[in-house]
Amino acid sequence: MEKISPDYVVGLVDGEGSFTVYVKDPDSTKQVKRRTKVEPRFYLKLIEKDKEILDELQKFFGCGNVYFQKDTRVNHQNCYRFEVANRRDLETRIIPFFKRNSLKLRSKNGDFEIFCAIFEMIMNNEHFTDPGLRRIFALKQKMH
Repeated sequence: MEKISPDYVVGLVDGEGSFTVYVKDPDSTKQVKRRTKVEPRFYLKLIEKDKEILDELQKFFGCGNVYFQKDTRVNHQNCYRFEVANRRDLETRIIPFFKRNSLKLRSKNGDFEIFCAIFEMIMNNEHFTDPGLRRIFALKQKMH
């Protein structure tokens, strides 16, 4: 595969990518296995035969990991997932790239903007306070 371009990455992420934040519900009494209350992640999932594209994405961004994701559901294929969860990489590579290279889909761009707002709150340690965690949880509900 030849070197991928920023426009190709934007199109791919518009179609198959996701900016998400796992947030523990502040009112939940259920024990969760996650280490932290708030985990921002950028990921993209493709079917097994397209793994090479995810490897190229990892090279393009210079960070993240590619994982095998088994899918046992009927009419579904096994996948690979390129994921960036490291906050420094999100802050210095992923967020700046998508601020320079805007996503075209309004819904995806909206999720990215909310992701950035939540990420800034995390960097300001607001997720360690009850009001901050509640604001983050409320913002997360607005993401697709």
